[in-house]
Parts: sequence; C-alpha cells; structure tokens
Amino acid sequence: MSDIALVHTFVQRVANNVSRVILGKDQAIEQTMLALLCEGHLLIEDVPGLGKTMLARSMARSIGCSFNRIQFTPDMLPSDVTGVSVYNQKSQEFEFRPGPIFAQIVLADEINRATPKTQAALLEAMEERQVTIDGETYDMQRPFLVLATQNPIEYEGTFPLPEAQVDRFIMRIHLGYPDRQHEIAILESQEDHHPIQDLQQVVSNEELMAAQNAVKQVYVDERIKSYIVTLSQATREHPDVYLGASPRGSLALFKTARALAALRQRDYVLPDDIKELAAPTLAHRIIISPSARIKNISSETILREILETIPVPGARVR
Repeated sequence: MSDIALVHTFVQRVANNVSRVILGKDQAIEQTMLALLCEGHLLIEDVPGLGKTMLARSMARSIGCSFNRIQFTPDMLPSDVTGVSVYNQKSQEFEFRPGPIFAQIVLADEINRATPKTQAALLEAMEERQVTIDGETYDMQRPFLVLATQNPIEYEGTFPLPEAQVDRFIMRIHLGYPDRQHEIAILESQEDHHPIQDLQQVVSNEELMAAQNAVKQVYVDERIKSYIVTLSQATREHPDVYLGASPRGSLALFKTARALAALRQRDYVLPDDIKELAAPTLAHRIIISPSARIKNISSETILREILETIPVPGARVR
C-alpha cells in the first residue's frame, strides 16, 4: 500500500468509527483528523450540548490513546493542570505527581473560564510537547493533541484567550446544530445506552505515526507556498485588521493542506485545498479593528474577500 493510500485508509477507518457517535458532522470529524495528522491542537468554539466532549472521547477510543478531560474553572491553579511535586516522608524526597495534561488526547473544556495564569500552563505543553516543573522537564507522550472548547455566547466569568495561546491552535472549528433528521437519529441511538460505550479501537498508535509521516511526503509547489504567504500577508495589510495572521498561521495552512491532499488521495496540494482551509486555520488568528467590529465585520468575511481578490496560481508545464 502506498503512503497516500495508507493515510486515506487510516482516516476512513477512524472517521467511520467516530461517526457512529457523532452523527451528521462529517466535516468536523474530518477537520479533527487533519489536526491529528499534523500533530496540531484544535479549538472547538460552539454552544454547549453539541458533542464537543464526545468528539474528543470518540477520537481517543478509536485510536487507543489515553484521554483526560480538564474542566476549567476560575479557581483552578496551574498545578491542577500540570501536576505537583509532593514530599514523600518515607523516601524523604519530593515525588512528581503528573496532572491531567499528561495524556495523549486532552480535552480542555471551557478553557476561557480559567484565569490567564492557568491558561498559560498549557503553552509549553502545546508548543514544545514538554512541561517544566520545579526545574525538571517532563516530555509528553506522542501523539499529543489538545482539544479545547469555549462557549461563544456566554462570556460572564470568562477570560479571553491571549493571542499567544490562540496562535498555538492549528485550527478553529464549529460543530453547529444537527439537522432534523440527524437529531432524531441521535435520540434513537441513545434509547438504551450511549453508543460510545460500544466504541472499539480501530487503529493503533503505530498506524497513526505512519500516517503522520506519510503526510509530510506530500508535494507542495513553490507557487502554492507563495500563495499561502500572500494570503497571510494580505491579512496583515487589510484596512479592517488590527493584527493579521502570524507566520505560524502560514505554517498551519501549509501543514493542513498537505494532510487534506493526502486524505483526498493526492500526493500534491492544489490551490483549492488552500482556499478550503484558509478560514479554519487563519480566521482565529486575525484581530478585527474596533471600527470594523462596529460594522459587524468578521475575520471570516475578510478572508473571503482576500480569497476573491488574490489570483490563484496557475498550472506550470514541466
């Protein structure tokens, strides 16, 4: 089996398994798979009760990864996330007791309810895949994926995520309400018990690592790379933008486009891949100017305008 076929088969097996629990959300499942293939973290922004926790649990069960859920609250301390060193009277030494961040898939539920100090406890783990406590560095187990959720409606008692933290999420996605047919199917699927109780592991960690390595072999033409950078630079120069996408945003778009190409059984990236992933990878990195916010202009609107303005790179004869 070729490397690209391996990625497609891997994603199909996991996606089909997760869709037994998360009904009618194929795009959200696919985007979560893209983040997993790129070893990136995912920010899920939506109202309560749409299945954000179930999505994370289903993904962890399907791959056989360890899973921890952290419910963020205003009184939470950084040590509640990372762990703490405790003095052992028998050995007369300090022993490290790891916190819930030490899992392969971590659900940071309502992350914006924690104070900035506690939110910052995630920064090193998300970027460097390690945690430093009392001068000791502890590596995270691979794969390591943070799925963070926040409610876009209720802002009472919340602390907005700092830009440094938001920038570390490779994508921001929305689940949205299910349609009538799928909502009826959800009721029927949970008449006796929750379907996640029957969910089994369908792939191994080794298969995940192989798929992640295969994605890195997808070819990206110089013109596509230039197109990515041009899009990011356009967000920085737009009159309605206070702060545009960072180079990390360009890298996120580059990585996810390669994963999407592999998922679509191609070993090369198309401009359409870039256009499809521009909003999920760049929109949350853009800060709208106060004057544009008054006009109810969103970052997604600005990205659509940029995509319509910047010419798409054409084919090149070799």
